Amino acid sequence: MTSPWTHTPVMLHEALEALAIHKDDTYIDATFGRGGHAREILKNLSSQGRLIAFDRDPDAVKVAQEINDARLKIHHSGFSAICELPPSTAAGVLLDLGVSSPQIDNPARGFSFRFDGPLDMRMDSTRGESLADWLSKASVEEIAQVIREYGEERFANAIAKAIVSRRDEKGLPSGTAELARLVGEQVRGKETGQDPATRTFQAFRIHINAELEELKQALEAALNVLKPGGRLAVISFHSLEDRIVKQFIARHSKDEYDRRAPFAAPKVMALKALGRVRASEQEVKANPRSRSAILRIAEKLGQPA
Repeated sequence: MTSPWTHTPVMLHEALEALAIHKDDTYIDATFGRGGHAREILKNLSSQGRLIAFDRDPDAVKVAQEINDARLKIHHSGFSAICELPPSTAAGVLLDLGVSSPQIDNPARGFSFRFDGPLDMRMDSTRGESLADWLSKASVEEIAQVIREYGEERFANAIAKAIVSRRDEKGLPSGTAELARLVGEQVRGKETGQDPATRTFQAFRIHINAELEELKQALEAALNVLKPGGRLAVISFHSLEDRIVKQFIARHSKDEYDRRAPFAAPKVMALKALGRVRASEQEVKANPRSRSAILRIAEKLGQPA
């Protein structure tokens, strides 16, 4: 299947370097997308190596299934399903968070305010509640809370009231273009170079797909599935995601003492933080979507079996 919507993987070489690939080992690409990172990982594996991939998007799964390589196994699941894998079996886990270029650029998916499409925004278009389903019944307070928490939008209340007023008078907006115009009318002091609907669309997408909850579960699962010495590499694109990743690595990169038992041995740290990387100036020029990307890297501690 050849898609007209292409995807350029962000920080491809930096991610591969972060994973420090050993050719005979097993790796996890928790967000297959269109396979940019996965194909490079496979190039670095021997016939004994394995790559386990996950994606909620059925289009992504189809792309993966077209790769004729016995070393690759694809799961049609969110990346929190890493928890189903045996513990201490992977030498590296890569999470490339957020929405992919093909999802944004395909109007039928409903992620973009640049094209008119249905009010959908589901990563997995085969299941779950669409944006239209949710907006059709959510209260002003519920909508405002999502926009405020996940979009960090100052005008969340005004936007929520406008959406509910439109819904009650004429029904929901006909599609993403009309929704974007409605949102834009409520946003004052617009940021240069950013569509006024950006924050609200981000918030709706995060909510519909439970992205932050999924990320928290996936990080815990990744720590469990990694072998001692294995690498965790996470690429995030906005502050809400990055904050969760940063705090997770920090929390597991220090000894924890139980204040209720001051003389007990501390819980030994499980990770070693290896720093963060941003996209190069050259990559940002070639792929503007990499501008906000941050790659955080950590290594699981402990003695190899």
